[in-house]
Amino acid sequence: MAVELVHLVSTAFMAGVIAFVQFVHYPLMAHVGAPGYVEYQSRHATLTSGVVGIPILVEALAALWLMATRVEGRPVAILGVGLLVMVWASTAVLQVPAHTALGRGFDTGVHRRLVSTNWIRTIAWVARIPLAASLVISAGTSRPRR
Repeated sequence: MAVELVHLVSTAFMAGVIAFVQFVHYPLMAHVGAPGYVEYQSRHATLTSGVVGIPILVEALAALWLMATRVEGRPVAILGVGLLVMVWASTAVLQVPAHTALGRGFDTGVHRRLVSTNWIRTIAWVARIPLAASLVISAGTSRPRR
């Protein structure tokens, strides 16, 4: 059950971070002001990576481990990994390019696109919480592994 708990905690942590980013951090970017925006965006990228780097890797490794080893609950684990793939793909294809563009200076259209497309990650990460919780519950009631 240790991997299931690590998975749940890392998923809940990342869901909390992305919810904060979606509702507070990203909207406030529009109020930084042009003179300091490039510096702000650079610091945002560095500091955010420091906060989420390890938890996001732990979450991914735990999710893949559970998908590969779970007998009971494998469909739930597969669905969870699918949502995580959606998160990572959205990050690579939508959010990273938006942050790169914003790193050159604030652009209202790019910022709007960043906030609106970040809903993909927000919804997917929050949806992973009950899946991860169900894996913890099923691990507590059934121990078969393969």
